Amino acid sequence: MNPPLLTAFLGVFLVLLVLWEAFETIVFPRRVTRRTRLTRLFYRMTWTSWKRIVRIFPNSHKDNLLGIYGPLSLILLLSIWASMLVVSFGLVHWGLAGLSEEGNSFTASLYFSGSTFFTLGIGDLKPLTRLARFITVVESGTGLGFLAIVIGYLPALNQSFSRREVNISLLDSRAGSPPTAAEMLSRHNDEFGMQSIRQVLHEWERWSAELLESHLSYPVLAYFRSQHDNQSWLAALTSILDAGAFVMVGLEGACARQAQLTFAMARHAVVDLCLIFRLRPVWHHPDRLPPEVLAHLRSGLSAAGLRPRTDREAGLKLEELQAMYEPYLFALSAFFLLSLPPWIPEPGGVDNWRTSVWDLADDEQEKLARRTGPQRHF
Repeated sequence: MNPPLLTAFLGVFLVLLVLWEAFETIVFPRRVTRRTRLTRLFYRMTWTSWKRIVRIFPNSHKDNLLGIYGPLSLILLLSIWASMLVVSFGLVHWGLAGLSEEGNSFTASLYFSGSTFFTLGIGDLKPLTRLARFITVVESGTGLGFLAIVIGYLPALNQSFSRREVNISLLDSRAGSPPTAAEMLSRHNDEFGMQSIRQVLHEWERWSAELLESHLSYPVLAYFRSQHDNQSWLAALTSILDAGAFVMVGLEGACARQAQLTFAMARHAVVDLCLIFRLRPVWHHPDRLPPEVLAHLRSGLSAAGLRPRTDREAGLKLEELQAMYEPYLFALSAFFLLSLPPWIPEPGGVDNWRTSVWDLADDEQEKLARRTGPQRHF
């Protein structure tokens, strides 16, 4: 095979490779199990490098810098795809040598490919042969289709992100900032009793399913961070899993069946997310619920009017449930640099909504918060 024809075949191969990568990432609605992918390699390399760069900066700037990565990486990935398509079609034009006499160099073929892909229609170079004209039409259609898919992809991505964040924002008053299982259970023990806890668990079962579906279809969403540094999709999942596990085995008269359904869906989400990003569970990790914290949790829930179980069997069952999901949470936390919330809130913590009245003095803010919002029980 002569070199020009080999160059043309190389260009065709690269075009098909990039289009297939774009199809799997943007259009294909299922998890891609193929190990060798340009998109996965791109995110592995850039995310690892970005985390190393961010570690140089002070802690006050780290979360903002990490939040830039998601949108920036998406723009960079789309730009790389477009550049590769332009270069690939340029190789095809150069290998076929189907341009006018002054356009037989690779530079001219690359310029002609770029103007065709973005449908500029300058006209200073033109295809001469029938095959070159056919390739020009194909490239022009590919460029239009690529841009149309990108334009349609960005609103869908933004809508999925917005749906995720709306529910995370709701946790501010429902479970504290950061959200904890202790505050979630105590704040929903109102006049309706267990019905309120059952309702919130049902809502978060659906949220966990939506999170799994959206992050399977658009894995880049996992890199998009929430508005506040003490909130995240991982913190929300953690608090839901903690609350579901405790209601299942550690709370008397509770809605155990709904807790089982919510726990199963949320655990499914964290396990599949680890599969997507090829993360191994961290089996040796710090104990998030040592005996003294468990005792504090039980006493706080008792003070809130709930009836936690204090027998040893309940504690052992709770440990078994924790072992089913915590290793995956720690793996995701280490990879995305997202903190896991504790079981009970830190002393002196303030919910995000309480800091929004910025034009009042601190003591006036506290008085207003006590009159108008949910109270911490721990």
